[in-house]
Amino acid sequence: MTLFPVVILAGGLATRLRPVTVTIPKALVKINGEPFVTHQLRLLQKNGIRNVIMCLGYLGEQIVEFVGNGEKYGLNVSYVFDGPTLLGTAGAIKNAIADLPEHFFVLNGDSYLPCDYQAVQKAFVKSNRLALMTVFKNEGLWDTSNVEFDNDRIVTYDKQNRNSRMLHIDYGLEIFSKQVFVNIPDNQASDLTPIYQDLIKIDQLAAYEVHERFYENGSFSGIAELESYLEA
Repeated sequence: MTLFPVVILAGGLATRLRPVTVTIPKALVKINGEPFVTHQLRLLQKNGIRNVIMCLGYLGEQIVEFVGNGEKYGLNVSYVFDGPTLLGTAGAIKNAIADLPEHFFVLNGDSYLPCDYQAVQKAFVKSNRLALMTVFKNEGLWDTSNVEFDNDRIVTYDKQNRNSRMLHIDYGLEIFSKQVFVNIPDNQASDLTPIYQDLIKIDQLAAYEVHERFYENGSFSGIAELESYLEA
């Protein structure tokens, strides 16, 4: 199976990692002596990914200089910049849409996700829906749960208005069809959350439950956990 390309959303300001990220982007913060992006790209290559598009903003030129064309990771890596204004998660994808095929993964720029990417893609294709969200039964343990998941379906997704039935969390890996972003305004900041909620309303958001916990480098505690995991 040829896997879809992965869009990595790596344009944020990384304010939770200040003062470290005053001079370097989050992707280049060292994890066990190597920049986080090195670990992230190695994991993608190991899982069969071959093409990566990085959506960049804050200090993104440093990422381009370090990663290059991705050849050293066995990948083909290209880049799209937000421009003078950060575009948010949905806006960054819309900004890159001309460089994307009909279907593609989306990965948070600070996520290290040791799951089965091929199984995720198979679930998306089988679902015959416009998008798929991976979910993990977090039960508030590693972050605040925000997904009500029942009978293999996402009932509710909301980061602000949570309820006691939300035992799962969005894992940080999605698949989208290009047409999801047709009506997103160009060059305007927008977020993925309302897109997910609209897709749920029309029963076009598939779900795939993963059982491997997620890791991230978006916080100092997350970095410590990721370092321990990679050392094991």
